[in-house]
Amino acid sequence: MTDTAPSAIPPTTRATLTDGRVEIAPGTPLPTGPYANEDLLPVPVEKRTWTTYNFSALWVGMAHNTASWTLASGLIAVGMDWKQAVLTIGLANLIVLVPMLLTGHAGPKYGIPFPVFARASFGVRGANLPAVVRALVACGWFGIQTWIGGEAIYFLAGKLIGSGWSDAGKIGGQAWTMWLSFALFWALQIAIIYRGMETIRRFENWAAPFVLVGAFVMLWWMSTKAGGFGPLFSQPSKLGWGGDFWKLFWPSLMGMIGFWSTLSLNIPDFTRYGRSQKAQTWGQALGLPTTMTLFAFLSVLVTSGSQAVYGEPVWDPVQLAAKTDNVVGLLFALVTVLVATLSVNIAANLVSPAFDFSNIAPRKISFRTGAFATCVIAVLICPWKLYADPQGYIFTWLGLVGGLLGTVAGILIADYWILRRGKLDLVDLYRTGGRYWYDGGWNWRAVVAFVTGGVLAVGGASFEPLLDGRPIPALAPLASYGWAVGLGASMVVYLALMLPRGRQEEAEVTAD
Repeated sequence: MTDTAPSAIPPTTRATLTDGRVEIAPGTPLPTGPYANEDLLPVPVEKRTWTTYNFSALWVGMAHNTASWTLASGLIAVGMDWKQAVLTIGLANLIVLVPMLLTGHAGPKYGIPFPVFARASFGVRGANLPAVVRALVACGWFGIQTWIGGEAIYFLAGKLIGSGWSDAGKIGGQAWTMWLSFALFWALQIAIIYRGMETIRRFENWAAPFVLVGAFVMLWWMSTKAGGFGPLFSQPSKLGWGGDFWKLFWPSLMGMIGFWSTLSLNIPDFTRYGRSQKAQTWGQALGLPTTMTLFAFLSVLVTSGSQAVYGEPVWDPVQLAAKTDNVVGLLFALVTVLVATLSVNIAANLVSPAFDFSNIAPRKISFRTGAFATCVIAVLICPWKLYADPQGYIFTWLGLVGGLLGTVAGILIADYWILRRGKLDLVDLYRTGGRYWYDGGWNWRAVVAFVTGGVLAVGGASFEPLLDGRPIPALAPLASYGWAVGLGASMVVYLALMLPRGRQEEAEVTAD
């Protein structure tokens, strides 16, 4: 269990507890060098304190947010009825829970974040490839959610201040007061992340039930406006249950999976604080599919109600809340939107890319510096364009994201579960020249699997409205199944290239 070193400094060793959890052995020096810093080092066992409730509350806080709402309401806007939308979202979350639990296992066992976990398969240096891809996706999400939060501030202030705020002069197609609201919400999130992970945990604990209450209040309001629950359930599908529905179902399902594809990778960033495997497994199983499906159910009912009341579905909850003339109701609705957006954006879209950017240059980029980089890149991505319409939001953005990140998930699962059987050398994850160094710090086999899976997953996809046409038209039949294609293809290619070496390394780790 020890690494030998020629110097007089005691070697870093790992210790395995009776419950299977692994940590740096007490009394030995922590890993140092260019690939370690305080934020990337394993969490000591005594600091792995998150319980089943903490993980469930985390998921309730992340699932009950405006972007989740627009997923469901967006399906209504493109022609589904409430049954079809809830079926699509519920099935997607049951599917994505599987890789979530598989990749989350390494967190409580080794106390490591996603970028360090990825070093086992991509190499100590090569892990920057999936980390940066995942970080850029999270930056896009952070920007979208920040724009939503800015919208809430903009409409709230407009109701309170009046037309002087709402009808302010435009810059770049938006009122300058909207840009100001966007900037205010952006700054608020930076202030919270600087308080650290414990502050985030406490925030999620109380934000989760608050947002759920807000969603039920919105449902009550819309049912009152519609004259009861009947009109909410009676809005017909524009697609039926024939070919038109199934043609839309598969890309919609992949889009719904793509919504949580970032979390299916970076969940070790949170599970590393877990008290046990049971805590993270039950916390996620109870928190994700149940709450996400419930929230989707509330969303589609409210959106169906808006179709009955206003003649067309209002898929953006901020725009819908702004239609009320009751100031108290408006305040409550928009404060709920703000809390929901803060809850998911900080937990899902700011914590993880901060670790990813820190992994690029651990000695130069801290967690806080990585978080600030995320905030800046999120603005440069122009999230207001991504969020402009449900068609582009669900099928282009989420489809592409899901396809690319599915390839990474396939590699991680194949490496950790099939090749290594859940066994990692904790010290070597931070060491030059160790078993995860491969060729100059890169595992070219993982890169080949990533590129192959990525091309098959998104090469035939439509990039509209971002770009015209499909990069590889011949792959168009695979585009509707991007996440599944990316995950399966990368897994097969990686196993084919790595199987002989992987079995040898597993035997070496077991023998240590």
